[in-house]
Amino acid sequence: MLTSILKLVRVRHWVKNIFVFLPLFFAGDFFLIFQSSIILLFISFCMAASTIYVLNDIVDVENDRLHPEKKKRPLASGSITQNTAYLILGFFFLGFVATLVFLGSSAWYVVGYFVLNIIYSFYLKNISIVDVSCISLGFVLRVMAGGSEADIFVSHWMIILIFLLTISLAFAKRRDDLVIDDNRTVFRKSSKGYSLVFLDVATSISFSITLISYILYSISPETIERLDSDKLYISSLFVFLGIMRYLQITIIDKNSGSPVEVLIKDRFLQINILIWIGTIAFFIYG
Repeated sequence: MLTSILKLVRVRHWVKNIFVFLPLFFAGDFFLIFQSSIILLFISFCMAASTIYVLNDIVDVENDRLHPEKKKRPLASGSITQNTAYLILGFFFLGFVATLVFLGSSAWYVVGYFVLNIIYSFYLKNISIVDVSCISLGFVLRVMAGGSEADIFVSHWMIILIFLLTISLAFAKRRDDLVIDDNRTVFRKSSKGYSLVFLDVATSISFSITLISYILYSISPETIERLDSDKLYISSLFVFLGIMRYLQITIIDKNSGSPVEVLIKDRFLQINILIWIGTIAFFIYG
């Protein structure tokens, strides 16, 4: 039962909420993450996200039972009953509300994230392009919340890059979600507005713009002045390698359904990201 509950609330996906720490890292104040308010903000997003995950599974349970992978989810497989799912939903929702009381101005971003995802669960996820945009906005709100709680200015570069990167990953995920059987059954309503060709092009274009934007950020006058170095462009190499590897996983391996699972399992991406983080840390903190 405990294992099923952990799967239902997607504990592994809590890693997405580390985006709240990005403003601190890039501002050179990484150790502020140990402040109670920042940790509480992370917990608040985890509570909100799990509430949404459980709600999504309750709403989509019938469709999930038809899906070759999603049918293994606790609710769709029957390892957790619907009544139990509602109890878990209530528990995490109350936990989410409780954390808001102790947050500062960042609470509004968390509430915005929650409301956006509620609307997404019942309506927006069925509209192609809008669905992936909502996913990306969720990550932007995480970053904005982190900056607000730590009283750190979030630059336009960070907002642009986070949105572009996450919408690229979302397009790659939609490509994997486009599961059509011999009877042309589409498992997600928004998939009617997608095709494999369109998603291949959209993913490639989005990743390309992400790389170009990162290069422009690395050589921008304000970045050079802030870091007192014009060598940040070197880190673009690892951004390029990471994008190429993810495209390979998406198009060749056809295994981009869960970016979190890809990150957990793919050694190439793990090493590449660690080297990129080390390179960035050297320029910011060195």
